[in-house]
Amino acid sequence: MAVATAVLISLTAAGCSKNASGSSPSSSAGAGSAAAAAPVALSGSVTFNQANLAKLDKALKSALAGKDLSKVDIAMVVNVAADYWKAGQVGFLKGCSDLGIPKSKCTYFAPPNGKLTEQNSELETLRSQGVTGYSISAIDPTSAAGTIHKDVQKGISVLAIDSPLPGTDAASLYLGTPNYTAGYQAGTAMKQVLGGKGKVAILVGSLTASNATQRIAGFEAALKGTKITVAQKVNDNLSASTATSDAETILANNPDVNGLYGVYSYDGPALAQAVTSAGKTSSVHIVSDDSDAQTLKFIKSGVISGTVVQMPYQQGYTGAYILAAEKVLGKAKTMALVKPYLEKDGSTLSSGVGLVTKSDLSAYQSLESKLGIS
Repeated sequence: MAVATAVLISLTAAGCSKNASGSSPSSSAGAGSAAAAAPVALSGSVTFNQANLAKLDKALKSALAGKDLSKVDIAMVVNVAADYWKAGQVGFLKGCSDLGIPKSKCTYFAPPNGKLTEQNSELETLRSQGVTGYSISAIDPTSAAGTIHKDVQKGISVLAIDSPLPGTDAASLYLGTPNYTAGYQAGTAMKQVLGGKGKVAILVGSLTASNATQRIAGFEAALKGTKITVAQKVNDNLSASTATSDAETILANNPDVNGLYGVYSYDGPALAQAVTSAGKTSSVHIVSDDSDAQTLKFIKSGVISGTVVQMPYQQGYTGAYILAAEKVLGKAKTMALVKPYLEKDGSTLSSGVGLVTKSDLSAYQSLESKLGIS
């Protein structure tokens, strides 16, 4: 368990001014002084980017007012059937409902086993059914490039969510967390709970997906200037059970590892189970990503120190608005409405970055309840 002293980690202090262009966060200069700090408990932030997205949603809805939406047929295709994505599903269906699009024309799909073949098969089905646009968290962006190109050439809108799609026909707009910033936030949290020294292992569902590589890059950047080293990076191939097994092996073979960073939504609970089984909840600190229900339970018990969260609800909700607008208004007019809300890189529409800790867990759960997320 972490000690009781509290420190506020605001998004600015955690380096969230980092944009997708790759420039370093302004707070990185303080890394050396942070290395000398004693371990602390964390306090986070759950404000996200809701105010800006609400303005954009309003602008899109106003532009669509009085227009014929009967030909809109959209989908949200994610990368794995995890609890994390339930909020995205709720947001997507609520966005459709608020626009008056029938549920029969708003398809949500999560690959049961997180398999590329499952995702590709669903895209083929959607195409045959006449889908006009879809948002996607691609399991393998490289292999998806050809499919996306064919779909865009046929007039189907493709929106990248959760993970950007550089080098594809869907590279111009990404709705989700600026992943480098999220990783930097996680690294800042780890730096503080470890007091600036130790060994950390990183566990992730993919070592090639852009959201994973960007988060890991941000995490490692936040650790620069400290005495914390990354001992291992392990690919669990989108399997919670593999993540638990890998973490158990790491802890057994590396007694000096005192920090674990879980990048994918199921990794937090998987690592918490491994640390609990090893009897190391007081000596091994976990920082995770996302707000899986089990993750929040481990936050409450103190086994996980903090989890960096995005807002999948808004990826679903605002994603529905954008896809509908691109069909009805056209891409150029839609992008003109979106442009004022983009990050400095000109392509990222941030759904925000937050840090949930034990001290702000109730505030985060209240927000979920308000949005209709159970």
